[in-house]
Amino acid sequence: MKGYKDLEIYNITFNLAVRIYRLSVKLPNPDKFETGSQLRRSSQSVKDNIVEGYGRKRYKADFIKFLVTSHASCLEATSQAEFLAEIHPDSEWPNIAVELDKAGIKIYNFITYVEKNWKT
Repeated sequence: MKGYKDLEIYNITFNLAVRIYRLSVKLPNPDKFETGSQLRRSSQSVKDNIVEGYGRKRYKADFIKFLVTSHASCLEATSQAEFLAEIHPDSEWPNIAVELDKAGIKIYNFITYVEKNWKT
């Protein structure tokens, strides 16, 4: 592995963050500025914490700490997307919520892998 861009979870969450950004800026007011804004921040936090943790991968505990933060941000983003899916059912938000949920599972599984197998 040459860098964080080789991590599947990074690529999945990066692409989701881009899609979420593009969709959320098209939300009607006040959703765009309230839930949309929070969802943009939390979805970007998911990928950014993966990157920051990878940058500290030499220190296993730090890597895990940032992955756990990434997972928590993913859960937050999932909750927000589920909310938008409920109030905008004929949109992409239901699909986004499902994809975020799947990303959360992948992050959790990666945390478990790092805990058991990561060599420092």
